[in-house]
Amino acid sequence: MIRVKIIIFFILLNLFLVKNFLSASEENIYDKIDLFGEVLNKINKEYVEEIDQSEAMDAAINGVLQSLDPYSAYMSPESFENMQTETSGEFGGLGIEVSMEAGVVKVISPLDDSPAYEAGVKAGDYIVKINDIQVQGKTLNEAVEIMRGPVGSDIEITVRRKGVKKALVFNITRKIIKVRSVKSKIIDNNIGYIRLTAFNENSSNQIKKKINEFNKNENIEKFILDLRNNPGGLLSQAIKITDFFLSSGEIVSTKSRQENENRKWFAQAGDILNGETLVVLINNGSASASEIVAGALKDHKRAILVGENSYGKGSVQSIIPLRNKGAIRLTISKYYLPSGESISEVGVSPDIVIAEDNDNFRIDTDSDNQLTYAIKLLNG
Repeated sequence: MIRVKIIIFFILLNLFLVKNFLSASEENIYDKIDLFGEVLNKINKEYVEEIDQSEAMDAAINGVLQSLDPYSAYMSPESFENMQTETSGEFGGLGIEVSMEAGVVKVISPLDDSPAYEAGVKAGDYIVKINDIQVQGKTLNEAVEIMRGPVGSDIEITVRRKGVKKALVFNITRKIIKVRSVKSKIIDNNIGYIRLTAFNENSSNQIKKKINEFNKNENIEKFILDLRNNPGGLLSQAIKITDFFLSSGEIVSTKSRQENENRKWFAQAGDILNGETLVVLINNGSASASEIVAGALKDHKRAILVGENSYGKGSVQSIIPLRNKGAIRLTISKYYLPSGESISEVGVSPDIVIAEDNDNFRIDTDSDNQLTYAIKLLNG
């Protein structure tokens, strides 16, 4: 019992420091700490079931972080280890990028060719039930842990989709997720099409290689960069890829609490397409790094944006390891476009709005009306 009290004391002290750092409230923080301790004591003594003190503390820490924004969160040692495994580019799961919104898990985007993608899960779907477990009240990490499982095992997720009255149920088989960030093809003998699914370490090199191949073909004089359902990735890759298409000007800036940490990135001379016409496709699943590329090219009038408004994830998260081998994901700055506008919660609007017209929309198929429109636009 003494050990538990000591642990509670240090957690309360840490919560006090976090709260004091993040808020300018004039309320007596010590009264809040006392109140927090009282609530924990009541829960421990009177809650209908015995609780795990460690799990309760994890939930309290995560509650502080998730009250800040949908992207800040606490990762237990197990969750942190799983995240490090996933960033290797091959992992088991459903293949969806998710965030938390209003207590429910929201799909940012399904990864191309993943089990979720093939089942029909779409960007913007709200996951309300996983198997027979209600998601409401769960933390994002808890929901993600429930969705994980052995490769080859089945899972049922229930989603709510805007514009659809009835809940949709998807039965999905987990598998190894292999992230292929760049795909390309030639359309109508004169359009170079590049699909970027994520901003990984080698994305810029792959895109540069594909464009150089296109440039050797004298018939190709128009280009499409497809960023739909791209949840983002490395900022450095977003800057490099944007720089391919600009000869000068600001690409993106970040603003943080500490002024000396504010930064701006600028394009270097040279346009890899030599000024040829470029169309960029975006949708509700285009987030973060995708929005930086699309927004910068739009602001500099270097590309025509076609599709739907992007997701609006315009913030930078830092993974900060903790002494217990867990970590916190904390928002430390926000992205701003060359125009000075923030991406956060607003997104990037297309020049030409073309909504997805098919619930079974799949990229690179005949039902892809957005790509069809872009081709017609380029071919006059």
